[in-house]
Amino acid sequence: MIKAVVTDIEGTTSSLSFVKDVLFPYARAHLADFVRSHEQDPEVKTLLTDMAGITGTALTTDQAITQALAWIDEDNKVTPLKSLQGLIWAAGYRQGDFNGHIYQDAAENLKAWKARGLDLYVYSSGSVYAQKLLFAHSEYGDMTPLFSGYFDTHIGPKREAASYAAIAAQIALPAAQIVFLSDIKEELDAARAAGLATLWLNRDGILVAEAEHRQVGSFDAIDLDRL
Repeated sequence: MIKAVVTDIEGTTSSLSFVKDVLFPYARAHLADFVRSHEQDPEVKTLLTDMAGITGTALTTDQAITQALAWIDEDNKVTPLKSLQGLIWAAGYRQGDFNGHIYQDAAENLKAWKARGLDLYVYSSGSVYAQKLLFAHSEYGDMTPLFSGYFDTHIGPKREAASYAAIAAQIALPAAQIVFLSDIKEELDAARAAGLATLWLNRDGILVAEAEHRQVGSFDAIDLDRL
């Protein structure tokens, strides 16, 4: 019996276009000004130090900005970059520049599962801070009360089984009682290797019955009692 749901964000609860066409370009466009304006803030200073640790060399402010922009262009999901993007997005949400996109079927079913007593969690390559921002400023209002916890790359890479084993340990449930929802096969492979149940969100394609993970076109097609 499934007792907890762990969901991805991009392509699962939220459209890829929102992340790729709104959030990422916004962070890239505002990154240089944000870093220069906030480089003395303790949180930003720590992130810049972490970036230098990853590159293995001391970085000036301009070099740190150049490195962060390069990571964005490479789609490199290094943790300090994700955290920095989260801080930039926070400013955008506060200013009303955008709201967090959530599919209607995802919003409705997450609320229904919570009402049934299931524990809900998020696992995304975006920072926990960015995850909370998206759900707090969603088109359906503040959805953060639905979730019991959030995981990002601090727990481990999303394509490694050890990350899902660590999540199961933190949730304190047998892995078989947890289902992971994602649109990425390699993430689902890793979750299954750790013993979790899996569901493949295939929102834009043709569902393949013989796929390695059960495919659904939306949250409306998910029957947790049959997993």
